[in-house]
Amino acid sequence: MRRRLLPLSVLLLLTAGTVAFSPPPAPLAAPPSAAVPGPAEPAPETPLPERMADTGGGTQLITAVAPDTGSTTGRVVWWDRGADGRWTEAGSAPARFGANGLVAGGERVQGTSTTPTGLYDLPYAFGLSPAPEGAGFPYRQVTDRSYWCQDNDSAEYNRWVEGLPPDCRAAEAEHMADYGVQYAHGLVIGFNYDRPVRGRGAGIFLHVNGEGPTAGCVSVPAEDMARILVWADPGRRPHIAVGTESGPTAVTRG
Repeated sequence: MRRRLLPLSVLLLLTAGTVAFSPPPAPLAAPPSAAVPGPAEPAPETPLPERMADTGGGTQLITAVAPDTGSTTGRVVWWDRGADGRWTEAGSAPARFGANGLVAGGERVQGTSTTPTGLYDLPYAFGLSPAPEGAGFPYRQVTDRSYWCQDNDSAEYNRWVEGLPPDCRAAEAEHMADYGVQYAHGLVIGFNYDRPVRGRGAGIFLHVNGEGPTAGCVSVPAEDMARILVWADPGRRPHIAVGTESGPTAVTRG
């Protein structure tokens, strides 16, 4: 009996049916994207005293800084130095300077209403009001007989006197009781103090604000002056550094 031959098209279909079905390969996974770093945290600013050439050798410091020598305002900051040698801010206040700005201490001329820049000690505190409660700095009470002698011909030049000595003319002395607001509390700044140079200037203080710029002193609001007196510790040898933000009189230059 003759076998019937299947058509070629049928054979191809039968052959295809015997081939195992393989699903298409899965797409390759995309590599994980690298994390995009966020903006870097700004490095903490180095405290001002740590950028200064000299801080006086103690563990307390006041900085009084104006933007430039023509400025009459700026900022006072008081600092503490810890056992680790690092300086931290203890307080701050807006400050006022001389009506004619600031000048290098060694170049200052008396009567120019300029604030001398430089690093100075703080001989003692004073005031018409009693010392603030908790203050431990040496404190002199202003009386009606208290004067600051500014007479270049006097042996008491740039000194506090109780009653005018014969060689200190009243016209060349500051009657401290006349400044009831400004001298309620203050600190003597040791500018031209240890070895006074005649004509350079006398009676430079850190004191309470008056109505405007000073005649050469540094001033702060009354409540901040009281805070400074409570903070100041004579055993920690506080100094004051007066200067500008940059330039030859920059506070960082020492």
